[in-house]
Amino acid sequence: MLTPEYERLLVKGDFDLTQLKEREKFCVLYSEKDYDEIFLGEEARKLAAGAEEKHDFTVKELRGQTASLGAKPGIVRGTVKIIMTTADMPKMKQGDVLVAVSTNPDVVPAMKKAAAIVTEQGGVTCHAAIVSRELGIPCVIGTKIATRALRDGDEVEVDAAKGIVKLVSR
Repeated sequence: MLTPEYERLLVKGDFDLTQLKEREKFCVLYSEKDYDEIFLGEEARKLAAGAEEKHDFTVKELRGQTASLGAKPGIVRGTVKIIMTTADMPKMKQGDVLVAVSTNPDVVPAMKKAAAIVTEQGGVTCHAAIVSRELGIPCVIGTKIATRALRDGDEVEVDAAKGIVKLVSR
């Protein structure tokens, strides 16, 4: 449900439940700054079929949100280690930059070795943000494409104060 629909339901007790049942089957939400529209049925299927995610994975700089400045705010350089599962943790060495879609308690041992943490997802209360602050490790979250734009062995510079991750060498 969209915000105006919740308001209408809660204030006026008015909402068409058949709409909700149709949305459960399949729907597409089109959203811009101040505009949202939900498409249903065949129209939604056509839109979804024509939609494609567009990202440039050859970028030299990623931008995200500052989650932690670390014990010594500033710029950190290190070697990228992409950690997708706990099976990837043995490749982490002290001072590497841990790059992940997101983190969870299972990867904390790898996080403790990191000079910096970079994630694709997350907000200021996500696991990576909280743990990096507790450990005093610089952390940039919400880069969207870090695990696809960076590779194991890349040298990067993480500026947690600005939320920027620069590819130094490949």
